[in-house]
Amino acid sequence: MPDKAIEKNKNTKRGLKVAALAGGLVLVGGVAFAYWTQGGTGTGSATTGGTSAITVNQTSTIAGLAPGVGAQTLSGDFDNPNGGPVYVTSVTASISSVVKAAGAPAGTCDASDYTLSGAVMAVGTEVPAGTAQGSWGGATLAFNNKAGTNQDACKGATVNLAYSAS
Repeated sequence: MPDKAIEKNKNTKRGLKVAALAGGLVLVGGVAFAYWTQGGTGTGSATTGGTSAITVNQTSTIAGLAPGVGAQTLSGDFDNPNGGPVYVTSVTASISSVVKAAGAPAGTCDASDYTLSGAVMAVGTEVPAGTAQGSWGGATLAFNNKAGTNQDACKGATVNLAYSAS
């Protein structure tokens, strides 16, 4: 009988080992597959960049305006200080002031002595970042010949022009 007792003892130990192993696997398996689910909310933000104003440059030289002399064309380019291109729809030109020359004859010389035609010039393009980029043109500036009026006060006058881009 001693062999039966040893055999029974071995079977009991083996049974306990199998049960312990099975229980361990159930626990591990249960841990591996047990979890909670939960929804939630949150917030965040983002910002967009801005642009700096571009500069409209006149590159054409207008000189010798006088009665009977034809209109001269205005043209130019842009300085774009931004990190990328900007879209320019149009350039608008205007006469901002007229400065009489030193020593000019007495009399009035003002914007009415000049004609600015085509003051709104379509551009319709992206202007790359950098200096002297893109182009615009098409407006003209002429001296008005006011018949029967002495316009000597305008000899040597400077016509200051203002430009804006949109």
